[in-house]
Amino acid sequence: MAVKVGDIAPDFTLPAQNGATVSLKDYRGQKAVVLYFYPKDDTPGCTAESCAFRDQYEVFKDAGAEVIGVSGDSSESHQKFAAKYNLPFVLLSDKGDQVRKQYGATAAFGLFPGRVTYVIDQQGVVQYVFDSMLNFQGHVTEALKTLQTLSK
Repeated sequence: MAVKVGDIAPDFTLPAQNGATVSLKDYRGQKAVVLYFYPKDDTPGCTAESCAFRDQYEVFKDAGAEVIGVSGDSSESHQKFAAKYNLPFVLLSDKGDQVRKQYGATAAFGLFPGRVTYVIDQQGVVQYVFDSMLNFQGHVTEALKTLQTLSK
């Protein structure tokens, strides 16, 4: 069952590339979260998407949101990926894709890890879901549009 607009975002706790653990509930009441699931570190599409989030990171922060990337890669892989592309936000390691499955962020026929972005407001409610394997920039632009409507 996929998480959809209007749902309370399921909480999770996962390890980050810096060795810390991050829980979604830590942001509740503090700031909005742009949670993006991507297939794999250092692949062309995932690099394009992550760098697009990086390039707009200050805009997201100004809009009161934190960006969090999630894939099944190890924390060590995330650390190399973040360092190589100067990614300023946290990348979480979802070994076994448990959180991905909880959110329903799977792609075609459930065979591949999907590329899905969730905009979660300060109260933990999902305000927008963008699901596209190929429109890397769209994940960033649609998330920003949603955040701008939330702040009005």
